[in-house]
Amino acid sequence: MAIVDISGLSFTYSGTDQPAIRDIDIRVESGEFILLVGPSGCGKSTLCRCLNGLIPHFHTGEMKGRVLVMGKDTATTPTFILSQDVGFVFQNPENQLFALSVENDVAFALENLGYPRDEIRRRVDSALRTVDIESLRNKSPFELSGGQQQRVAIASILAMKPSLMIFDEPTSFLDPLSAQSLIRSISEIQDTTGMAVILVEHRLDLAARHATRIVVMERGRVVEDGAPAEVLARDETEVFGVGIPKIVKLAKTLDKNLRIFNQLPLTVEEASDRIKGVLV
Repeated sequence: MAIVDISGLSFTYSGTDQPAIRDIDIRVESGEFILLVGPSGCGKSTLCRCLNGLIPHFHTGEMKGRVLVMGKDTATTPTFILSQDVGFVFQNPENQLFALSVENDVAFALENLGYPRDEIRRRVDSALRTVDIESLRNKSPFELSGGQQQRVAIASILAMKPSLMIFDEPTSFLDPLSAQSLIRSISEIQDTTGMAVILVEHRLDLAARHATRIVVMERGRVVEDGAPAEVLARDETEVFGVGIPKIVKLAKTLDKNLRIFNQLPLTVEEASDRIKGVLV
């Protein structure tokens, strides 16, 4: 059974005439790391909100089609039940943090769902350890840096042990070094837990190397879906407003005349190794 099965999905917000997303068909399997990309306003966030029930339960409008998460129809399943299958990390972590300590923030959802105290302790300890913030457990979340706050938000979701984690541009407020560290941590969490990940991210130079699949959206539709190297190799991808990593652009230019790469590299290291192999 797929973790996510979307068929014929369209959604139009109340008060608007045009659908924010239209005719979406996507399946997400366990262990996939999907990079969801496209220009601002193309429908990425709307699609993500359909997966955890925020649409249609909190954002009103006309929804067509069907969204199943772990076999549950999101249109009829309460969001507190969906939250145990789908974790959602927003752009601004402060929107998810409110307790007086990191530990209390991570434990909050488990306490509200009535988990036993010993189980809460085990899950909180494990989540803090996974994102490497055990030393911050007694700190106020609002004393932390942006990168640390994002890790607290991630830990609070990890404690729920969801089957799918969605990250909606989590590096928007971070400097490049912090962004790189966070995306690497997300990849390590995915590798360790085996859960599926959907990452909405515009920094493809940092994220593409970790993805197993790239989904491109444009004007509310999915226009490309495939392996990262294949999607980024297509000239149409850049036309759709996707920021192609510089190393991919360089490799495509070199390949026009030299035919060096069997598959376009996603990192400088991959490109360097291939060029060295040709020169030796």
